[in-house]
Amino acid sequence: MSQALFEQAVELFDAANREDPNMDHDGEKEWPKELLYSYRMGDMIDRYAPDADDAVKLAVRAQHIQRWKSPRDAYPMDRKGYLKWRSDLYKFHAETAGELLAQAGYDEEFIERVKKAVAKRGLKSNPDTQLLEDVTDLVFIEHYMLAFANKHPEYSEEKWIDIIRKTWNKMSPEAQQFALAGNIQLPEPLVPLIQKAVAGE
Repeated sequence: MSQALFEQAVELFDAANREDPNMDHDGEKEWPKELLYSYRMGDMIDRYAPDADDAVKLAVRAQHIQRWKSPRDAYPMDRKGYLKWRSDLYKFHAETAGELLAQAGYDEEFIERVKKAVAKRGLKSNPDTQLLEDVTDLVFIEHYMLAFANKHPEYSEEKWIDIIRKTWNKMSPEAQQFALAGNIQLPEPLVPLIQKAVAGE
């Protein structure tokens, strides 16, 4: 029963993300952007925490669900606008995931647990939220950090070290160790900066 529910929820999440009008390339083919992101998140949790239960695996896949429906430029382009956008986005993702999980047939208790993680509540106190954060950061480092760097050639080395450290500090010691042990592909051009940031130089 639980496997059938899980597969139904994944199908609903994938269908929702397949509507993304923005495309991304994985090196071989084009994908709807958030569908590819969801697959990468699912792949990473299977590598990093293969024994995680269904609630966390679904929270991880719902991390960016239908993100294009809440564009950044709909908010003021300052720090206050960014924080409001991000806060609203967490709620939007949690509510969207909750509705789809209800459609799949999950009970309220399960849905609330997923929503709490997706909404990033209790980062250091809720193990589900921390695991979702770990997977998010590992996926960012492996798949998105280099593209982000290429978009911001104006950033100084100090700024980059600060960004890497902030990402690193959000991760649990287990996720940090997982990354350092060679379990993820580090973006080659950024390796010296990553090493410098992590070493605390």
